[in-house]
Amino acid sequence: MQAVDQTQVNKVTFISVTDMSGAGQRIDNYLFNKLKGVPKSKIYSILRRGEVRVNKGRIKPSYKLQIDDLIRVPPITVNPVDHQVAPSTAQVAHFNLDQAILFEDQHLIILNKPAGLAVHGGSGLSFGLIELLRAQRSTAPFLELVHRLDRDTSGCIMIAKSPTMLRGLHALLRDGGIKKHYHTLVKGYVAGDFNVNLPLKKFTLQSGERMVRVNAEEGQPSITNFVLLERYRGMSLLQAEPVTGRTHQIRVHAAQRGLPVIGDDKYGNKEFNQAQRKLGFKRMFLHARQLQFVCPISGQDVVVQAGYDQVWTASFKSLST
Repeated sequence: MQAVDQTQVNKVTFISVTDMSGAGQRIDNYLFNKLKGVPKSKIYSILRRGEVRVNKGRIKPSYKLQIDDLIRVPPITVNPVDHQVAPSTAQVAHFNLDQAILFEDQHLIILNKPAGLAVHGGSGLSFGLIELLRAQRSTAPFLELVHRLDRDTSGCIMIAKSPTMLRGLHALLRDGGIKKHYHTLVKGYVAGDFNVNLPLKKFTLQSGERMVRVNAEEGQPSITNFVLLERYRGMSLLQAEPVTGRTHQIRVHAAQRGLPVIGDDKYGNKEFNQAQRKLGFKRMFLHARQLQFVCPISGQDVVVQAGYDQVWTASFKSLST
């Protein structure tokens, strides 16, 4: 994809999706690549305000582009590309790609994302996992996130290495063809397995922070199945299986059942989290443990499991003693 000339985005610009690499991409990711020099936070802002139109209609940042879509981009103040903040050499080196890879073939990479690393830049962050990966794989012609994980959630994350794989995995995600298992440590005693079926709606605080709450009238259908794995002193380890894929779904559903995720600063129990942090529980305990699906290109079964980090392992060791 060629970037839009910076002199062109000082006025209304129209971009036609004629290249196959654009088809299947989220509109936000597509614009990141097209509008070189525009901060990601600015792109998110014009998307949220509805200033970006596709085929004359408003769209969400998650909209998947199709061939022949016509994108309207409003006037934007552009900074020279040379002034963009990119991962430094030290930051790139600190991210050990070889250790993080769980699976790789010619079309797909699955990584074990560390907690605390955003999947992409934006919202005040200059870069994230995908920017680090592109810096390390600078000759790769195509690297795109297939899905998202919250910044403080660790575990399995998929990056497509070809447009064909990206479109195929997006189709599987829409049709429920990818089984996701998360592990989460929650506050409270769980008697056994249970499920939560509560509609969720996103909203934005005055500060700009995005939140999710249960809303029976306007929320989207949201279902999570929880399986009890282990009980500890005042805590329970659960496997969470999201049937739907809403923002913050597991965290909100767990909190609604009175079982807030340990270390969750948005929906958790602040006093309990502070007390546990002093004992070494210094992260949010939500981990994308396993992915399972049939590869849309090869037809082979893919089952990938991500190991726990040192903080998680040490914390659980302390609970078992």
